[in-house]
Amino acid sequence: MSDDIKDHLQENHSENDSIEPESSEASSDAPAVETAVEESSLETSAIDTEEDDLEKIRIIASDEDLAGSEQMAGDTPDSNLIEPPPEAEAEDVVTASREELKPAIEALLFVADEPLPFKQLSKVMGNVRDEDVKAAIDELVADYENRGSGLEIREIAGGWRISTRPQNHEFIRKYLKSRPSARLSLPALETLAVIAYKQPITIPEILEIRGVTSSSAIKTLLEKRLIVTKGRKETVGRPMLYGTSREFLIQFGMKDLTELPSIEDFEDLTQ
Repeated sequence: MSDDIKDHLQENHSENDSIEPESSEASSDAPAVETAVEESSLETSAIDTEEDDLEKIRIIASDEDLAGSEQMAGDTPDSNLIEPPPEAEAEDVVTASREELKPAIEALLFVADEPLPFKQLSKVMGNVRDEDVKAAIDELVADYENRGSGLEIREIAGGWRISTRPQNHEFIRKYLKSRPSARLSLPALETLAVIAYKQPITIPEILEIRGVTSSSAIKTLLEKRLIVTKGRKETVGRPMLYGTSREFLIQFGMKDLTELPSIEDFEDLTQ
């Protein structure tokens, strides 16, 4: 009970004690005073009850908060119990015998439009180990060599390809000449030769060497994917630089540019 209420009740009690029955009129007021005291006592009792109820509510709420906190703490997984995610399973590497691989590799190289690297051959054949693929190719190279085949398996532009042997190129050229021509024009061939031996090179530099404009030839070579742009030259106007492409290596059967023949031999290759 609050001090104000206690003081208020004490004052009422003191006033009631100081009242003396002076007359019959005062005696007639006594029941009214008693009624007021009773009402005040009832009010005080109600206030005490309300305070007790509030205290109970506070205790219950406090208990619920504590229980909720304990429940939350109990629901929090122990970091030591968390299982790490399963590691991604690596693809199974297949081991295959050379007797199985050699005919498969030979067939793939025969039908391929471009040289096939180890990784691609391995993937096509079911993730065979690279070293097994390499060993099988080495045996195929030896087989073609030992039987004097007109074909050979060569490493060209980062991959492997079945190609004709150089000693048979003369016969192949004669045959190809009998077919409708799909060769480059003379200006395009000259431009390609300049680019191959002087790369990277700009169009003004090609013009200086050939003495004639090469814009049309450059366009043709780009369309046939025999040349590609190689950035820009850091000079006035920053002209475009050109060089040979991977397709160039494939078409001329070269492993890389170190196998570029002499200019005379290159002219023979383009005939």
